[in-house]
Amino acid sequence: MYKSTFHVEKMDCPCEVNLIRMTLNELTGIQHLDADLAQRRITILHTCQVDILTEKLQSLALGTTLESCEQTEESLAYVPTSSAHQEKKLLITVLMVNAIFFLIESIIGWLFQSMGLMADALDMLADALVYGMALIVVGKSILHKQRIAQFSGYIQITLAIIGIIEVLRRYMGAESYPSPIAMATMSFLALLGNAYCLWLLQRNNSQEAHMRASLIFSANDVLINIGIIFTAFAVWLTNSPLPDLIIGTVVFVLVLRGAWRILQIAK
Repeated sequence: MYKSTFHVEKMDCPCEVNLIRMTLNELTGIQHLDADLAQRRITILHTCQVDILTEKLQSLALGTTLESCEQTEESLAYVPTSSAHQEKKLLITVLMVNAIFFLIESIIGWLFQSMGLMADALDMLADALVYGMALIVVGKSILHKQRIAQFSGYIQITLAIIGIIEVLRRYMGAESYPSPIAMATMSFLALLGNAYCLWLLQRNNSQEAHMRASLIFSANDVLINIGIIFTAFAVWLTNSPLPDLIIGTVVFVLVLRGAWRILQIAK
């Protein structure tokens, strides 16, 4: 048994950690992996040759260098922190939260002509669809989980493109003035819901691809809700719909960024 430590220069978020885990799943002889994001360091217990391990990690282009490799008597197998049953209950919870807020935000956004709320509603729909598909593969093979992460990324990209087209349409046309009060109130309620989902996902601490994808979604949603609340004040101060269109653009850029990271995980 070997214990090898690597420095990974570009490992600065859980997405890169999960990308590493999924890449090493292709190798036999990986017993355990610990990641230290603060130090950008991973420690691996393995029986395969360190040269093979190093080559695999360097293929990810994350700036990986081998710091040390030594023989050890340790023999720890990775044990997931949550069961398939627990993951299923968690996914059902976040699915329901996202589906409910999609319906509410769609109605409020349409009634009060807010592009920001409509954009967030579309993002909620993307999340709900992904969580629903993820329920199908809980407890299934790694390949199934990789595929669901890929599907989730493609869904977000598709909805982001639709949203950008809608932003352009509204900018070119004469749109009604959005309601700042409705924007701020609805976004604050959505923020509470997304913060609850994020807390549940972080507490779950799963390293599975589909669960990490879910964590990315909820983190993006929290940022979006905060942005829309500030936008509501900007709309009120400027008496213009332009800030609402700007936050719509920002939302879809965030969606595209999250989708790209998810597709990187699922390679």
